[in-house]
Order: sequence, then structure tokens, then C-alpha cells
Amino acid sequence: MIPDLGKYAVEVIGAYGMSFLALVLVCFVYIRRSRSVKRALIAAEAGKDA
Repeated sequence: MIPDLGKYAVEVIGAYGMSFLALVLVCFVYIRRSRSVKRALIAAEAGKDA
């Protein structure tokens, strides 16, 4: 069931596409930052024990 978007189809599909790309980018940045912080915490804990 695909809605008829009429003359605004390009704009609507473009908006959905940009929103999807923004969501993927936010997820990528979040995962990358999470791994970086995790490595820093492990290194800090290892430094305290030594």
C-alpha cells in the first residue's frame, strides 16, 4: 500500500532518505564513541592497579 504523494513525491522521499541517513550517522557516531570511552575506562582501570 503505497500512498500517492502527487507533486511532492521527490521532497517527501528526500526527507525520508535524509532522516534515515541522519539516524544511521547518529548510530555510527554513538557506537564509535562508546568503544572509545570503553577503551579509555579499561586503560584507566589498568593504570590504577599497576
